[in-house]
Amino acid sequence: MDSPILEPSLYTVKAVLILDNDGDRLYAKYYDDTYPTVKEQKAFEKNIFNKTHRTDSEIALLEGLTVVYKSNIDLFFYVIGSSHENELMLMAVLNCLFDSLSQMLRYLNSLGGTHNNNSQTTFSFYRKNVERRALLENMEGLFLAVDEIVDGGVILESDPQQVVHRVALRGDDVPLTEQTVTQVLQSAKEQIKWSLLR
Repeated sequence: MDSPILEPSLYTVKAVLILDNDGDRLYAKYYDDTYPTVKEQKAFEKNIFNKTHRTDSEIALLEGLTVVYKSNIDLFFYVIGSSHENELMLMAVLNCLFDSLSQMLRYLNSLGGTHNNNSQTTFSFYRKNVERRALLENMEGLFLAVDEIVDGGVILESDPQQVVHRVALRGDDVPLTEQTVTQVLQSAKEQIKWSLLR
């Protein structure tokens, strides 16, 4: 029997998820409409967590999707692609995300901690691993890192040092004339979001 030949595609990542020890969402970004509603997404995330939280493997096939994952202290990291995707590419995205976050949090720790809203300094959030508390205190770094690694389901970067460097550059104020269109649009979105939240 002839198997159908699939056209090559750059769209390899369907979702990036980070769940806590209870299977609750800390971060989720879906790049297609395989699960169009939040209810379907949460059900999928619970199913994934129930199938993977007690195993030591790094890959699973679930609901016709390839899931690569890594657990760490109190977090579970997932990168999801179609069943036809190369597991090594998905694992490269997962490792890049995890290593980028580890480096960013280590750098923040070397600066003496982060400052929360109460102006107290937190010193012990990096212990060679990414932890829930540290991640929640530095969500903006997570958002930027994921955006640098994957854009619209297309893998852009798999080198953690490059991601950390780009996130650090994006964190600095760049004059409007030197920003890309994407950066200007992102800045405008942020300003509108904050003006609506006031």
